[in-house]
Amino acid sequence: MHSGIRAWAMVITRSVFNRAGAIVGAAAQLVRRDSGLYLTIAAYTLAGLVFLHAVGADDRSAYSIYFADWIKLNCLVFPIFVVIFDAILILYRFDSRRPLVVKATFSNSRLAYFLSGLCLLVALMIFQGTFTSVKNAMPVWQGGFRFDVVQADIDNFLHFGVDPWRWLYAVAKNDSVRVLVEWNYNALWFLLNFTILFFVATSPKAASIRTRYLACFMAVWIVVGNVLAALFLSAGPAFYGLVTEDTARFGEQLAFLAKGLGAPNSAVSNQNYLWSLNEAGRTGFASGISAFPSVHVALVTLNALFLREYNRYLGALAFLYAAFVAASSVYLAWHYAIDGYVAASVTLLIYVVARKLVPADRRLPAPRTQPAVRPEAALAIS
Repeated sequence: MHSGIRAWAMVITRSVFNRAGAIVGAAAQLVRRDSGLYLTIAAYTLAGLVFLHAVGADDRSAYSIYFADWIKLNCLVFPIFVVIFDAILILYRFDSRRPLVVKATFSNSRLAYFLSGLCLLVALMIFQGTFTSVKNAMPVWQGGFRFDVVQADIDNFLHFGVDPWRWLYAVAKNDSVRVLVEWNYNALWFLLNFTILFFVATSPKAASIRTRYLACFMAVWIVVGNVLAALFLSAGPAFYGLVTEDTARFGEQLAFLAKGLGAPNSAVSNQNYLWSLNEAGRTGFASGISAFPSVHVALVTLNALFLREYNRYLGALAFLYAAFVAASSVYLAWHYAIDGYVAASVTLLIYVVARKLVPADRRLPAPRTQPAVRPEAALAIS
């Protein structure tokens, strides 16, 4: 009897090790395929550190700020959500085919994509730290926010001599609308964009677009959020009076938004937080001020472009959502309207270039495990 138990234990142990080896091997193959993305992150981080040192802003580094929250979100919260979602789907959608669905759900291929995706997401944590660090240092390099008046005047010219927030407030100056817009802009936007990032990084269902999407994702943050922002640094309508001493131009808008001060997702509360960090020369979560162009608009535009590849109707809805986010950015005094226009245009250009230069990924074949030792063979060995 003891010999039989040892035999079965040997079979199970061998099977587990064989499968784990196959999954790790396939994940390593995916990590090697992602080498260009890792090199981009490394080069960007090095360039960011050089920039910080060159402008005398080494103290604006923000890497440690993201570690705990980023790891918790991507290595704990999202994986738990995925397991719960899969379990509910299997229990309530499938019956007779349930064993096959369970096998596919926890297949070696899916687990390999999941493991390699988590590795890449950890690297992107460093990428986000570099982005925030560079953003924090941009006012030091520029000596302040120099382009607000020019950008606000261009906005006014393009909208027939009227600052565009006045058009929005003419039809939507309402406390309930403000609360909804603030919730979408400061909460739902983050959930949608980083859920999509997690899905693309970890799911084999997104295998064909994985490299191209992640390359575009990083390019948007770098080109839109750092390069163009640094070259044409502006603070945005919320801080217009603070950087130009003209408090009247957006005074009515800011007075209305101030009614939500202290409420969950309040735009004014977040703006006060950012300005206090800027004045103190300190770093914090998502710190750094730059209005032109809008990363909020750029990322939802990017997602809309990729969703359109999958389904044109979903893509149409996603573009409507992108337009809503662009209008929200003006409504909440985060951005001038041109910030959204330029962000969407640059994102489209990045997407078109990536389609030409980055080939579609081929999905890896399912990793095979070595055949497990049968109980009879194990007994013979023992």
